[in-house]
Amino acid sequence: MKLQETLELQVKAAVKALFQSDLESVEFQATRKEFAGDITVVVFPMLRVVKGNPAVIGEQIGDYLKSNIDLVKDFNVVKGFLNIEIDNSYYLDFFNSIKTNHEYGFATSKVDKAIMVEYSSPNTNKPLHLGHVRNVLLGYSVAEILKASGRPVYKTQIINDRGIHICKSMLAWQRFGNGETPDSSGLKGDKLVGNYYVEFDKAYKAEISELVANGQSEDDAKKNATILLEAQEMLRQWEAGDAEVVALWEKMNGWVYDGFEETYKAIGVDFDEYYYESKTYLLGKEFIAEGLKTGVFYKKDDGSVWCDLTDDGLDEKIVLRSDGTAVYMTQDIGTAIQRIKDYPDVGGMVYTVGNEQDYHFKVLFLILKKLGFDWADNLYHLSYGMVDLPSGKMKSREGTVVDADDLIQEMADTAEEISKELGKLDDYSEADKKALYKTIGLGALKYFILKVDPKKRILFDPKESIDFQGNTGPFIQYTYARIQSILRKSEIENSATFNASGLTLHEKEKQLLKQLEQFPEVIQNAADQHSPALVANYTYDLVKDFNSFYQNVSILGADNNDEKIFRVQLSQTVGQTIKNAFSVLGIDVPERM
Repeated sequence: MKLQETLELQVKAAVKALFQSDLESVEFQATRKEFAGDITVVVFPMLRVVKGNPAVIGEQIGDYLKSNIDLVKDFNVVKGFLNIEIDNSYYLDFFNSIKTNHEYGFATSKVDKAIMVEYSSPNTNKPLHLGHVRNVLLGYSVAEILKASGRPVYKTQIINDRGIHICKSMLAWQRFGNGETPDSSGLKGDKLVGNYYVEFDKAYKAEISELVANGQSEDDAKKNATILLEAQEMLRQWEAGDAEVVALWEKMNGWVYDGFEETYKAIGVDFDEYYYESKTYLLGKEFIAEGLKTGVFYKKDDGSVWCDLTDDGLDEKIVLRSDGTAVYMTQDIGTAIQRIKDYPDVGGMVYTVGNEQDYHFKVLFLILKKLGFDWADNLYHLSYGMVDLPSGKMKSREGTVVDADDLIQEMADTAEEISKELGKLDDYSEADKKALYKTIGLGALKYFILKVDPKKRILFDPKESIDFQGNTGPFIQYTYARIQSILRKSEIENSATFNASGLTLHEKEKQLLKQLEQFPEVIQNAADQHSPALVANYTYDLVKDFNSFYQNVSILGADNNDEKIFRVQLSQTVGQTIKNAFSVLGIDVPERM
């Protein structure tokens, strides 16, 4: 049983014995640093059932706890706050229970229903960029945290492989490509196709300018530009199954998929299942037809199909155009239903999508409920803010995005530049240096993004993220490497034992043990809140406490062997906890640095 749970039972027992009153709950908080104690009971809420001076009530409860519970060593009362000092034996028993557990913090019991986490979900007309990077890192980390909390998890994405944007790249390649391929150009397939998306935009803008110069209004010119009309016609041909258009679509999408896989591998993320919009939108249309029969949807005079959500505080939402073609909502309805068909053990889904789609997901979840799916109550939109750069907002069609592959390389290059300035890697081989630069660079990128609450917008500065001081990935990685160095020098086995009765805990040791005890709860809270930031910032706090311990307490020069074994094993357990925490963030830790 956890310390707080044990104390809550005993405080309730004290109130019952002393005041013949029943408490529903007990409010705890961390003891303020200026007072002695490890955990504080807030007395003021008790005044609802216990009448009297809160300081006196605190003294009476403290006396009861000290007399009746071995783990309460001492106490003090400051106004209405009962500060409790916990006996060292409690922390040493806790430490001995976790020190050989390499999966400490991760749940051992599993729940029955699985969760499917969707992330990435790119369009097949351009490479992944910085915005996708935040999406991918968030989704992957949330999936790993959910797994660590005891939930079975499937990782998935929906690939947006149909629509006018795809046809724009295809048409531009037909017009300007001269048969260029990834092999002939030396470009990754997603980059090659993305270039033609930019080429389309250039040609489209040039046509608009020409039409305006010839007397058309800008609005008319945008609608009448030949290249846009051809792209729209290509989309109609694709939906009609034209063999030549479909073949081109399959070829260019294949180039993009190969490019995406390279990027995912470089970032260090994976998926269990892929879904394609070109397939799932058809299933969506089937259920819209069913919903028309049951009154969930209705048809307007022009033939378009809608869902009236005004009674639910939303608006009317179109689900099929008048010509029968699908909209995004159609596809998302079909995708959700298909996933449950494929994975019947899934009881909920997490959608990792930017906050500009907040309204879309409110509507989607409500429509699925109206269609009668009970699992729709367990759908969650992991809404996140955009990523900005010091230079401003990115625009795909204008080719001003920060390419994900380029960003990964830039992070490694920045790590190399800073590491050379620090001069810490002189005895490394070139291959080892390159591998370490990538580990540091990716760690810096991932940590910088994941330490921020998902809902907040981020201003990303690569140089700032690779600072070896402060709340950064490299700072935490460096502390982990320092711990490994201590372990190598100590030559003490993790299985070695020490005589706990002879130890007097230093305040820095106790603080570390208190931090370690919180880790399982941090994982559960991060899973419940879908927030990797909780894990990231916990890890930073743990590392700060370790460094304070390292600076104030001699580890290898301890006064006796029991003390040395304990401090080395405490360091090892902190290192393992850092590694476990970073593993759910998708960040590697280097053994040397």
